[in-house]
Amino acid sequence: MILIIVKLFRAWRSRQVTKPVTEPVMVAAGRQVTKPGTEPVMVAANRLAASRGPAALLIHQTGYDLRASFRNPRARFFTFFFPVLLLLIFASVFGHGTTVVDGVTVKLSRFYVPGILAMSIITAAYGGLVVSVATARETGVLKRRRATPAPAAVLVCGQALSTLVITVIMATILLVIARFGYHVGIAAGGLGAIAITVLVGTLAFACLGYAVAGMIGSVDAAQPIVQATTMPLYFISGVWIPTQHLGSTLRSLAAVFPVQHLAAALHLASVRGSFTSALSPQDLAVLAVWAIGALGVAAWRFSWLPSTAAA
Repeated sequence: MILIIVKLFRAWRSRQVTKPVTEPVMVAAGRQVTKPGTEPVMVAANRLAASRGPAALLIHQTGYDLRASFRNPRARFFTFFFPVLLLLIFASVFGHGTTVVDGVTVKLSRFYVPGILAMSIITAAYGGLVVSVATARETGVLKRRRATPAPAAVLVCGQALSTLVITVIMATILLVIARFGYHVGIAAGGLGAIAITVLVGTLAFACLGYAVAGMIGSVDAAQPIVQATTMPLYFISGVWIPTQHLGSTLRSLAAVFPVQHLAAALHLASVRGSFTSALSPQDLAVLAVWAIGALGVAAWRFSWLPSTAAA
C-alpha cells in the first residue's frame, strides 16, 4: 500500500512539473518572462519595487548591490579585513611613537586611525568601483542590466549608495576598534566632522572610480591600475607616513591629488574637539572639485557596452 501511495504521489508531482504555462511569470526587474515548467507566480505578492515608485526602486537596487558586495570574497577582504589588519599591525608595532598633527603632538596610534580610515574609503569607493564596474561592463553584465526597465540613474545611484553604506560601516568598525583597543577617543565634534568628510570623500572617490573604469578596456587591467594609482599616494599623502617627515617636493606633489586632502581632513577631525575647528572646508572643497571633474569625465567616457562592442 505504501509503495502504491508513493508511486501515485510521484506521478502527481511529475504532472505538476510538466504542466504547461498559461500565463507569464513576473520577475523582480519588472519584466514579464515565460518560464517553462512552472506555474504562474507573482513575486513579492504583486508588490514589485518598480511599481512602488523611484524611491522604492532605488532602495531595492541599493540592497541588491550591498548583497553582491558582501557575497564577494575579494571585496570583503580588501574592504573590511585588510584595513582592520593594517590598523592592528601599525598601531601595535609603531603606535608608541609620537608625531605632530596640525600642531598637536599625538601618539602614532592616533595618527594611524584616520590614515587607515582614508585608505578604507578609497579602497571601497574607488578601488571597488573600478574593478566591479570594469568587470561588469566587459562581461556584459552592465549591458543586460541596462536592458531592464530600471533607469540608468537608479543603477548608478544604487551602486553609489551601497558604497556609501559600506564606507560608513567600515568607518564605524575602525573607530570602535581604535576606541576600545587602543584608547583613541574622538570628541563628538570631531565625529561629526569625520561623518561629513566620509560622505564627501566617498562621493568624490566614487566619481573617480566611474571615471577611471570608463577608460579601462580589460578586466585584467583593472586591479593593477587601482594599485598603481593609489599605492604611491598612500606613502606621500599622510596615510601611512606623517607628511612632516617628507620633503617639500613630495608634499607639494601630494597636495595636487585628493588622497592627501581626504587624509588631512580626517587627521584634523581626530585631534580637534569642536565641530567648527575639526572640519576642514579647504580640503573638502578640493575633494568636491575632483568629484565634479571626475563626474564630467565619467559622463563622457562611461559605456554600458563591452569595449569590443563599443569599438
